[in-house]
Amino acid sequence: MTRNKLTFTTTIAAIGLASSLALTSTAQADYPEQDIRLVIPYGPGGATDIIFRLISQEAEKHLGESVVPVNMAGAGATLGSRHVKDAHPDGYTLLGSHDTIALSKLAGTVDYSYDAFEPIALLTQTINIPTTHADHPVQSADEIADYVRENPGEVRFSMIPSSTDHFFWAQFFDAAGIDMADVRLVGYPDTGEQVSALMAKEIDFAMFNLPSGGAFYEDGTFRPLGVAHPERLDGLPDTPTLREQGIELDHSTSRGLFAPKGTPQEVLDSVAEAYSKALENETLQGRIESEFGSVARFLAGDDYREFLDQNETGLTAAAQSIDFQN
Repeated sequence: MTRNKLTFTTTIAAIGLASSLALTSTAQADYPEQDIRLVIPYGPGGATDIIFRLISQEAEKHLGESVVPVNMAGAGATLGSRHVKDAHPDGYTLLGSHDTIALSKLAGTVDYSYDAFEPIALLTQTINIPTTHADHPVQSADEIADYVRENPGEVRFSMIPSSTDHFFWAQFFDAAGIDMADVRLVGYPDTGEQVSALMAKEIDFAMFNLPSGGAFYEDGTFRPLGVAHPERLDGLPDTPTLREQGIELDHSTSRGLFAPKGTPQEVLDSVAEAYSKALENETLQGRIESEFGSVARFLAGDDYREFLDQNETGLTAAAQSIDFQN
């Protein structure tokens, strides 16, 4: 009697579990059923904001629901990432970010990195460009080192603490033979404020790219000093690469999508598929490359996880030379 009762109870439990899984599977199969919030941990107008908005407009055609970008700047881009990390893992709150996730941990700003999220897909890599204002005496990147030597302790470089431009300048100084003790790194909360600071000539140099600086290069407000890529960019055909100027440095910002830990794989796959289809649009590809100085590069699943592992390993090694407190 006890055995029969146990068997009956176990069977009921199994039926209940199966029903629950079936309902969950059905709900996931219907995903999405409402708008998806895409948290962008920077203010409006920067490269990260522009690129994610552009691709998401195309991706939502394949999702059948709107992707709503939400700018959530602050705390060195960790306000937005923490919000998504702690969100309910239902696929309706996602993060659009980049290397700064790992850099924030290396800088001691947060205690989590890529492994605190479910990686969805790598979308683009944006080529970075050292930049100055139009009235600055420096005309090209290979002149920066001499300018610093002539003005030790007075040359100001802008950056968002623990973000990719902070990391970029540390690598640039090393490649160009500049002593970090001879420069001043000035922190700003987002790209928009760096743009304003360079316009006001409060700083000498900033790291931008075509999404954030292209319009200012075109109207002559800012001067691109070189591109951190093996080849010149279509959008800046007259601007030499850093390598052409004798500075052995390639540097890009790798942007991808992340979900809260525990988000169902079926949901991750649905989002990845929609963004993959978005990047197949040739017009979109053309804009990404020609207007935004970026390379469309799609990786999902294990390929993206492997990319992130390699990315974090490289950042960890290079960050040994960075004093994130300055």
